[in-house]
Amino acid sequence: MNRPENAPRNTEVVIIGGGIVGASAALFLRRRGVDVTLLDMGACGAKASGVNYGGVRRQGRPLSQMPLTARAHELWQQLPALIGTDGEYVRSGHLKLARTEADLHALEQYRDATRGYRMNLQLIGTNELRRRFGWLSADLAGASLCPDDGHANPRLVSPAFAQAAAAAGACILENTRVTRATHDGQRFEVETEQGPRIRARYLLNCAGAWAGDIAAGFGEPVPEDVIHPLMMVTEPLPQFMAVSLGMQGGGIYARQVDRGNCVIGGGRGVMQPDGYARPARSALPALLARAAELLPPLRGAHVIRFWTGVEGSMPDHNPVLGPSRRVPGLIHAFGLSGAGFQVGPAIGEILSELVVDGTSTIPIDAFGVERYAVPAHEAAHRSELSREQSLEST
Repeated sequence: MNRPENAPRNTEVVIIGGGIVGASAALFLRRRGVDVTLLDMGACGAKASGVNYGGVRRQGRPLSQMPLTARAHELWQQLPALIGTDGEYVRSGHLKLARTEADLHALEQYRDATRGYRMNLQLIGTNELRRRFGWLSADLAGASLCPDDGHANPRLVSPAFAQAAAAAGACILENTRVTRATHDGQRFEVETEQGPRIRARYLLNCAGAWAGDIAAGFGEPVPEDVIHPLMMVTEPLPQFMAVSLGMQGGGIYARQVDRGNCVIGGGRGVMQPDGYARPARSALPALLARAAELLPPLRGAHVIRFWTGVEGSMPDHNPVLGPSRRVPGLIHAFGLSGAGFQVGPAIGEILSELVVDGTSTIPIDAFGVERYAVPAHEAAHRSELSREQSLEST
């Protein structure tokens, strides 16, 4: 018997958002035999997950994320088996630079606090930094090196997760904008602008910068901000930089790929009236100046392209990850604050565990949506106003 055209499609899990988090969740759910439908308003992996800097780093993450980022580190090593490509992933090392002695002291404190998490952080003083990384500005106090951190190509990796999920049997509906999501006490019904209606026992809210609206629609408002990290890429240059680097306190990050192009980020883009984020002209000179000052080999190089993306960010720079406290079957995974590329696969695995097992093998209590109940919401907003923003987007 044919299903009526306007009848809802039934599935066990519906995922809103086809970035690296949602797509990896779909893949891990299919590997456990769960029926899953994934919806994305555009092409999977084309938003934040596909246009980010490409950093795959553990260094610099909060202590609460250490177990999460450690599991992600293991999964990145398994990338070819998971999605059929290495995504140009390399463990180049991640070098976090210190401008001042105070910055270097902060890096030393972080190294001491994260002992036991197998990052093997190496503190490097001024003289050694100049000897080992002579292409850097001489005006630095030192650095911290995480030898096994690295980078990958987000334009390859993020869509590949969705393609692998589809190959494993997930129903992937791209260019499908969600207009309404409700729960009747038993199941969710998700309505879309393009027509398909999905009914499911579980809804995974992986919608990135749009996920806060979904959470609010189910009675769990959060202070999610929307950010637009600014990035640029140069013409191919002679190889000089083998590591991915960032700055203590933020401001600039950079890496060089095998083809010789240097990918550099720092600053913010702006949202346009047409709904797309674009580089802010006022921010370009500052980024160019910081890059030339920090990396003398870039002086005189041609920039091929500037771009930006759209990402969700939380005041404490921790994701919202875990079950809803109000709606059974609703699970949130968003607010990755510009650093979700590395942890995305691990979050996808956690989401599959929450659906199938009802619990996670990795502690996620620090990331619960309940921390943004009304009193916490107000406190987080006050903190956000006073905190120096030092996010290193990756």
